[in-house]
Amino acid sequence: MASTKTTCFAVLGAGSWGTALAILLARNGHPTWLWGHNARHIERLLANRCNRRYLPDVVFPEVLRPTSTLREAVSDVNDVLVVVPSHGFREVLEKLQPFRREDTRIAWASKGFESGTGELFHEVVIDVFGENLTYAVVSGPTFAKEVAASLPTAVTVASDNIEFATYLAACFHNENFRVYTSEDVVGVEVGGAIKNVFAIAAGISDGLGFGANARAALITRGVAEMTRLGVALGGQRETFMGLAGVGDLLMTCTDDQSRNRRFGLALGRGQSVKDALAGIDQVVEGLQTAREVYARARAMAIDMPIVEQVYKVLYEDCAPRVAVHHLLQREQKPETI
Repeated sequence: MASTKTTCFAVLGAGSWGTALAILLARNGHPTWLWGHNARHIERLLANRCNRRYLPDVVFPEVLRPTSTLREAVSDVNDVLVVVPSHGFREVLEKLQPFRREDTRIAWASKGFESGTGELFHEVVIDVFGENLTYAVVSGPTFAKEVAASLPTAVTVASDNIEFATYLAACFHNENFRVYTSEDVVGVEVGGAIKNVFAIAAGISDGLGFGANARAALITRGVAEMTRLGVALGGQRETFMGLAGVGDLLMTCTDDQSRNRRFGLALGRGQSVKDALAGIDQVVEGLQTAREVYARARAMAIDMPIVEQVYKVLYEDCAPRVAVHHLLQREQKPETI
């Protein structure tokens, strides 16, 4: 295992997932800055020494330092972990650019495709910082509350620089948090992003009362669609059978801790998109991802019928029951992955 000594980190994003990962790194002995753009939120984190909004029962380790000053967070660290919603990913990287050191390495645990461009996040990173940067993505079946509570968890760290992936794995790894490494950045990114669309679909199905048979079918065919697009984009087929693929998909489609699943449940029970979002009151990444994946699949002539119907429910006012009917009435064909 790579030596990590007492490396300092900056975690950018003080929501539930960013806070949980900052806590994990700090518990592992790494002094960690936790940056958030909302100064009042950061003031509350400093005063309470916990994130009462998202993780109220978890006290911050002593070496975890919240800040709303980006320069302070990143000036003296080698490794930056970005954990912000997909719609703010590029903006945060651009804010980071003037302050980062020459040897700064970037990792991210954000999941999605960039709004408007449909780019994967490693493509955005290269757009902002150039091709010589060392980078990695962290993904897998994770709920922030369970990680913060030190419940058993396993994730994948992917980088085209395997030494960096191994180093990050060592920084995150402990007796309750197991980390695997991969060189398939594209596959890990695609799996982590698209699973949110299928979680909405599974929620809609359950909200309509369609039962376990339908949910299992959606998940299984979701793996096929995810793999189809991921391989076309350059990912490795086997990645989608792992933690960042089917692992994350199963968790997000079946557990009500998932915002995307709860959003789908509300839609299936008759709520509008607007009302369903208001009920969640946090970012629902699958909403934006459905639009970007649908556009990219159409441009590449890749068949993704579940994604297509979720898109129509979200953006074309198609009734959920009608969308399911469209899926069931597709022409018969051999089962393929």
